[in-house]
Amino acid sequence: MNLIRSIPLTVGMLFSAEGHSSGASATAPTSDYRLSGVSLEPSMYKGESVFRITMPREAIQDPQKEQLTDRDFMAWLPLDFGDGVIKVEVASELVTDAPAYARGFIGLTFRIDKEGRFESIYQRPTNSVADDQVRRNHSVQYVAYPDYKFDRLRRESPEKYESYAELDLGRWIAMKIVASGQKAELYLDGKTQPALIVSDLKFGPDQRGGVGVWLESGTVAYFRNLKVTTAP
Repeated sequence: MNLIRSIPLTVGMLFSAEGHSSGASATAPTSDYRLSGVSLEPSMYKGESVFRITMPREAIQDPQKEQLTDRDFMAWLPLDFGDGVIKVEVASELVTDAPAYARGFIGLTFRIDKEGRFESIYQRPTNSVADDQVRRNHSVQYVAYPDYKFDRLRRESPEKYESYAELDLGRWIAMKIVASGQKAELYLDGKTQPALIVSDLKFGPDQRGGVGVWLESGTVAYFRNLKVTTAP
């Protein structure tokens, strides 16, 4: 059995091994997380205990000076995740004076390796309610950092790695990613049909590593009830 570890946290985060969940009551601090360019702190959101992630104001991308792209701003745990299921509830809001391109970017990263490569599926909640249908079609996105960012995938394989989903700023959205070999499926809000199917994860079936919560420019991210279960 490939035992990862079990760490129930005060905000309801649970990690388990090979399909088994632990009900232990021990707590773990935010120091268990590795931080990539972000701050992580326990917080209150809508009257509940959660984790809050923010990035420095100076890290927000300026489209007048640089090309907008996906980066590695995230809080993550150094697990040995390959195949299995990741569940989490996330919510996002825009920072004060957020740039016009801000979308409330928030999502999950997984199979984070020692070189910093990872697979990711994330949300753009404001796109979900946009009047522009093209923007609506870009509500959820798959990327593989750093080689296959959204702009490359959109250019080389239009529509293949993004989709519409019913999202909103400022509300809890349940995300579930089921990863198996080179395939990953995203399920939202308990639905039985996936919102996005990726059949060719770019780093291949042998990629393994950590799991994290990710954000991008103009976003304040909140998460709770993160559960990672490895496949038997």
